[in-house]
Amino acid sequence: MEILYEILLATFIVGLIGLIGVVTLGLNKKLLEKIVYWLVAFSAGTLLGGAFFHLMEESLQILTPMEGMLYLMAGFVGFYLLERVLFWHHCHNGICDVRPTSYLVLVGDSLHNMIDGIVIAASFMVNISFGWLTTAIIISHEIPQEMGNFAILIYSKMNKFKALFMSFCAQLTAVIGGLIGYFIGDGINTIFLLPIAAGGFVYISASDLIPSLKKDNKHQSSVISFILFILGVLFMLIAKIWIG
Repeated sequence: MEILYEILLATFIVGLIGLIGVVTLGLNKKLLEKIVYWLVAFSAGTLLGGAFFHLMEESLQILTPMEGMLYLMAGFVGFYLLERVLFWHHCHNGICDVRPTSYLVLVGDSLHNMIDGIVIAASFMVNISFGWLTTAIIISHEIPQEMGNFAILIYSKMNKFKALFMSFCAQLTAVIGGLIGYFIGDGINTIFLLPIAAGGFVYISASDLIPSLKKDNKHQSSVISFILFILGVLFMLIAKIWIG
């Protein structure tokens, strides 16, 4: 039972990262919008980098390339269909109170965090020290990604407090993953979820975030947003090299 308590504590700490957006609550609207724009550029890069350098790379260690690509495509198409369904149900005459992108980010992030929880549980089953090391590594790349995800929710017209709550709920799926990993981890195969989540992240970045950045025709802003996008990609690549 001691290992279970350690797993629950570690995954709950990971869940608390969903509250990282609280640092923006005191900012005025104009400054927040400017920060959100830059974070969306960075997040577009981290989503793509995370999809290919982390999720796909890890899944292809077990799946064949064709299986990985099929699941990736399934995730891409599935998120496209989900966005259309959300648009049809929540938008009227092309006007959305909250853009469907926000819900897609939450779905993809929830899948990702649940997998992280399973990984944390598996690590603790090896030994407690390795479990906490794995938790620290996950936290190190989750903080900037969650900040970016929070920015996407704000960009998608969700109010700050709802965005904060929804981010926290999505992050807490790590606890569910921890429980799954502890009780039935050996009896299930969740590796197919990795490329599906990757497909979702690719769709969000390529279909919504990058096009939104291209709408700003100011040369200086375009250059800065491109640099931040590349930094987002490089950050996930460096994190992967560091993690190993």
